[in-house]
Amino acid sequence: MIPKPTGSRYEVAIVGLGYVGIPLAVGFAEAGCRTLGFDLDTQRIEELHRGESPIITVPSERIAAVAEQGLLTFTGDKGRLSESQAIIICVPTPLRTHLDPDISFILSAGEEIAPSLRPGMLVSLESSTYPGTTREDLRKVLEKKSGLQAGVDFALAFSPEREDPGNPRSNLQRMPKVVGGLTPDCLERAVELYSRAVRQVVPVSGCDTAEAVKLTENIFRFINIALVNELKRIYTPMGIDVWEVIDAAKTKPFGFMPFYPGAGVGGHCIPIDPYYLTWKAREFNLDTKFIELAGQINRGMPYYVVNRLLEAMNSAGKSLKGSRVLVLGVAYKPGIPDDRESPSYEIMDLLQAKGALIDYHDPFVPEITPHGSSGQWVGRKSIPWDPKSLASYDSAVICTAHHGIDYAELAGHIPLLVDACNIAPKNGKARVIPA
Repeated sequence: MIPKPTGSRYEVAIVGLGYVGIPLAVGFAEAGCRTLGFDLDTQRIEELHRGESPIITVPSERIAAVAEQGLLTFTGDKGRLSESQAIIICVPTPLRTHLDPDISFILSAGEEIAPSLRPGMLVSLESSTYPGTTREDLRKVLEKKSGLQAGVDFALAFSPEREDPGNPRSNLQRMPKVVGGLTPDCLERAVELYSRAVRQVVPVSGCDTAEAVKLTENIFRFINIALVNELKRIYTPMGIDVWEVIDAAKTKPFGFMPFYPGAGVGGHCIPIDPYYLTWKAREFNLDTKFIELAGQINRGMPYYVVNRLLEAMNSAGKSLKGSRVLVLGVAYKPGIPDDRESPSYEIMDLLQAKGALIDYHDPFVPEITPHGSSGQWVGRKSIPWDPKSLASYDSAVICTAHHGIDYAELAGHIPLLVDACNIAPKNGKARVIPA
């Protein structure tokens, strides 16, 4: 039986204060739990101490409200993690160059946490990863560095994050929480913790199963997005509008779920998580042909979009080389400033390689930072939205369907639009090419 921790100042500590960690910390605090937020980024901690939210999905007012009540504190001192009953890890899990998992952030977080572990504490990992990471990799680091045994001296669990930036239904309290523990005692402790802030906790048989749940959720979306992307490429030369097809098909009350095509797949989960499973499957000599085929289709969409523009310009007797092209949207989805893994950057790279002169406009990403693009676009700024600026471009590519942009005005000033989002008006002055 795992002992209960004593003398704790905080009920939970959140390690990693980004798009997942901040909503989680605020959610626990709003549920009345004394919460400690930890991050090694001193600038991020100073910002939060001032009550300023670095993400638009959590307004500054929410952070300030719980901070003033003494329910939420931020620190960059890892030693203070020992003051908490439980620690939840919310760190990135990117891919390396050859699409293999990079769990270095998880392991580093484990090394930061381990010296602060006390008997009776709970450690829960929320970062998306392959089955076995919590039970094997994280456990090994925690036990080696702390001298404590998981499942005996402290509890260990995995509970996948389900944060969906920009979605008003993505709310910690209302979102069912899947939880898997290393042992039954670990599961009991994790369910007890999450039940303080979440209405419905869904226990599963173990950490590996909980890790597989998250991968399955995102692989489902990954494959279905690939399906509609392929249908778009098939229907378009037939003169069939795939968007109209989807809108009509979704009126069926059973057996169909709408997914929508686009310029590619971006974000912190969908383009990454499937490859965590394909990598792990090789350990068991298993093929993941369906997932890999979906990946080929999704990764090929930027090339398809660029080719649509190239064909349209050729048919108009114009060369892409030397033309001025405006890219609309570098965020990976509408209404948020998150540009991680955005297909817009690959489209910009491809266009520039063909000799086009590239600018972008995105009201949510005023300047490109290394956070989203590690390439040549870092430091580039969104152009101002005014008739004179717009009229200087030969064509535009709409990659992100941000609301609040006047697409009719865009069509009134730029003669050719390649629209990957089905948002440009078809009856304007511009020639609109679906992509």
